[in-house]
Amino acid sequence: MPNLRALETFVKALEGGSIASAARHLGITPAAASQNIARLERELGTRLITRTTRSMALTEAGERYLARVAPVLAELEKAQSDLSLIHGELQGRLRIACMTAFGRHMIAPLMPAFAERHPRIELELQFTDRHIDVLKEDVDVSVRYRNALEPGMSVRQLAAVPRVLCASPEYLRRHGTPQTAQDLLAHSCLLYRLDRDGRFMRWPFVRDGKKIEPQMRVAAVGNDIDGLVEYAVAGGGIVWGGSFIIQRYVREGLLVPLTLKPGRKGQLQFQNSTLDFFACFRDRQYVPAKVRELVNYLVEELPLRKELVWP
Repeated sequence: MPNLRALETFVKALEGGSIASAARHLGITPAAASQNIARLERELGTRLITRTTRSMALTEAGERYLARVAPVLAELEKAQSDLSLIHGELQGRLRIACMTAFGRHMIAPLMPAFAERHPRIELELQFTDRHIDVLKEDVDVSVRYRNALEPGMSVRQLAAVPRVLCASPEYLRRHGTPQTAQDLLAHSCLLYRLDRDGRFMRWPFVRDGKKIEPQMRVAAVGNDIDGLVEYAVAGGGIVWGGSFIIQRYVREGLLVPLTLKPGRKGQLQFQNSTLDFFACFRDRQYVPAKVRELVNYLVEELPLRKELVWP
């Protein structure tokens, strides 16, 4: 009978696309993971994986073996997860990935209470705006906004966050307060650039119901929304950001929210919208108990956060 840890290493390496990914999942070194697979191959008397310095691929024997053992391992993991829920003690590593600003302001403050409720869970928080491959990076739950969702993932909505245009009192004193969408084009605007694909998060200008991209006066571009908000606080221009970031600055009098008058037919409009966040997980068929518990917790707690309500 092959060693269970060696079998798990083999399956996780193929699921994640690398031996390093399997090592991260199992909490061991890549060298130990490689030794586990080599041990499995010796016990079976056949090569399962062909490796190069940059890639790995299944042999014909490896393909057949993986097809038989992967479902068995999945059932074992499911049984262990369900049993831990029956005993009321969820346990094991739970890796959460989230876009930086939402993770910093909204997810991190909620985690101590979750950890206290489940002391045997080992939390790992990964806050980044780059693309996360949940399989290769072995992420249990990925929190993303709508435009970053991928087809085929199981998702559950967590929050719909209002977005707010605002500027510092000093900026408005010096440059005046824009009254309409057309007025915005004459002001210094601060644009957020997405790390995942390098595109700007375009402001939602429309004319007669059609999206357009008018020429804007861009004062600065940044890949960190918190940095752009601080830029606005210092009088550098107008920023468009989620209420979970903006609200504190408004309460403290450091930023002033802007309310634009609707234009007449044929005129430029600013069509504001919410920033919708979702919990994403890998397997549509089976969601581990610890993942279900975390997502239920976030669904319960996030709508209660005053930072998500505007005004």
